[in-house]
Amino acid sequence: MLIRGIVLGFSIAAPVGPIGVLCIQRTLSKGRLSGFVSGLGAASADAVYGAIAGFGITAVSSLLLDYRVGIRIGGGILLLYLGVQSFRGEPAETAVSSTDLQGFAGDYGSTFLLTITNPVTIIAFVGIFTELGVGMSGNYTHAAVLVGGVFLGSALWWFVLSTGVSVFRARFTRSIMRRVDRLAGVVIVGFGVLALWSAL
Repeated sequence: MLIRGIVLGFSIAAPVGPIGVLCIQRTLSKGRLSGFVSGLGAASADAVYGAIAGFGITAVSSLLLDYRVGIRIGGGILLLYLGVQSFRGEPAETAVSSTDLQGFAGDYGSTFLLTITNPVTIIAFVGIFTELGVGMSGNYTHAAVLVGGVFLGSALWWFVLSTGVSVFRARFTRSIMRRVDRLAGVVIVGFGVLALWSAL
């Protein structure tokens, strides 16, 4: 069950979307740790949705789906804000220090909010967990192990991505990283516009 959860978490996190672009941009701009912490925010949100599906918390899932339009609008606005910030930002001269807790909290919180503003994800989790016989069966031990695996699998992907991208950071000049920030900003704004369009 743990291995299934890890595979599930990895496969859900792997497709490139706004979170992936943010992780890449922050890794290049601020260092590997910033990119990885950003990924952990998304992994935590995946685990939250997995827990809601795995433990059969139908009241919460119904509430999220009832207000999904407003939640998606909020996510779209957040994407627009982060895209503009990326476009206007300047890459750091050196990687962010491991003691910059405030900066890491912002990296983690922003990707957590972005991921949690896609409540339709819970439908996918409910379907997958049902296929695996977890959730409505009331076996909370299996559900807990599966949800833990989802978090570990998602975190593994973000570790692999941030580590892989950080290899190229030293080869990029400041002007190239500035262009990457601009490009990432445009892409993230595009995701924000699509999120607002789909919500409305």
